[in-house]
Amino acid sequence: KNSEIIAHTRLTEALSGLQVNGECLSAKNVAALASPCFFHKKFDHAVNIDKVLDEITDDESISHSRLMQTATSVREVSKQLQRRPIKMKIRNVMIVTKARDNELVHLTRELTQWLLSTPRHGSDVGVNVYVDHKLRKSKRFGMDSILSQDPRFEKMLRFWTPDLCWTSPEKFDLVLTLGGDGTVLYTSWLFQRIVPPILSFSLGSLGFLTNFQFHQYQDSLNRIMGDAGMRVNLRMRFTCTVYRAQSNPQDGGPAHIEAEQFEVLNELVIDRGPSPYVSNLELYGDNALLTVVQADGCIFSTPTGSTAYSLSAGGSLVHPDIPAILLTPICPHTLSFRPMLLNDSMLLRVAVPRNSRATAYCAFDGKGRVELRQGDHVSIAASQYPFPTVLSQPTEWFDSISRTLRWNTRGAMQKAWDEGSAPELGAGKAGEEEKGFDIDIDDDADRDSGYSAEGSSAGGSASPVRRGVVV
Repeated sequence: KNSEIIAHTRLTEALSGLQVNGECLSAKNVAALASPCFFHKKFDHAVNIDKVLDEITDDESISHSRLMQTATSVREVSKQLQRRPIKMKIRNVMIVTKARDNELVHLTRELTQWLLSTPRHGSDVGVNVYVDHKLRKSKRFGMDSILSQDPRFEKMLRFWTPDLCWTSPEKFDLVLTLGGDGTVLYTSWLFQRIVPPILSFSLGSLGFLTNFQFHQYQDSLNRIMGDAGMRVNLRMRFTCTVYRAQSNPQDGGPAHIEAEQFEVLNELVIDRGPSPYVSNLELYGDNALLTVVQADGCIFSTPTGSTAYSLSAGGSLVHPDIPAILLTPICPHTLSFRPMLLNDSMLLRVAVPRNSRATAYCAFDGKGRVELRQGDHVSIAASQYPFPTVLSQPTEWFDSISRTLRWNTRGAMQKAWDEGSAPELGAGKAGEEEKGFDIDIDDDADRDSGYSAEGSSAGGSASPVRRGVVV
């Protein structure tokens, strides 16, 4: 009960700073917006809010089961956003640049200049641009030379910090990332609550999440920021909360207190760390013990993260539109412990038993490594704050795995049986070559190595053993 009260209080505090656009929502829906999952003023006109909020318009107190209804509703929101282009006035653009890559600083300058100077919304100048505050004194970025081009740029060129992303995510209408998948994951870490639409340019070593080409940025942004609008995919994230066991809880006090909390786009990894012992972890689903994990660790992955660590550990590729939680063991003690998909509305809890020989370690999207001591546990649930990414084209996920993994790609296609398709080596003049095959042809088709099984008889007469033929 105390944990539910604490969670309710935290959710209320998170909602207190939000403002609802009353012009787009009825009084009934305003009251129904108990979960911030559906609060995004920029998507109001593209989503049938009455339909997606139908299941949470009761007056009951906020409980986990009620909040988990958002997992179903987020899927409906995502479908609507993919089908219906979002047309909105983009006035503030944030640029996230991959760290420690000097070449991308030059590209950031190029993109910033174009955004500032390209006329938008009836003005002869562009939009406000936020770049990393670390570029303020960068000689490669050259802030002073950009500002000298137009005195109005001094108010339009701004700088973002992680604190600004955490406290005021509504300032940004669109986020552009220059880098690879790691830069996208860093952007997810910056926005731990509401996330603006993310458009990612492929400028890194991986490209599962970066489906826009930078050399086409003018055409892409003109289309998205113009009348065509954008289509958005709401990618599932996890809310992972670490709870610490109390050695001497007070009378009536909670046995566990909430510690760290992370929003995860790829995966939560729990492993044995430096311990020589295999992990001994209790896995609960909706407070029911599912199994005891004995392995080097386990991975809890979103569909987006199915192409990351989970895939290397033997997990399946899962399309981001499929609602599921991927459970992938790392080198399990029993070979029957195989990867599996769980319902996205399930509340998972992983606990280190109090009599465990060793502790365990958690990593959240490869960041924030935390030790779980005996008695501690971590919960995994579908997040109230999904990660919206701008779609480049409907088949972008298949294109990305074909491009990066060379999925189902072979060196050469199988040749067709076409005797006259190509001239033979050493053939004479055109029209003089003899048509037909000169090799591997026998009067008896059963002896032809290129002969298919379509003519085999039911009696098995084509079998070399039955015919007494030595192959």
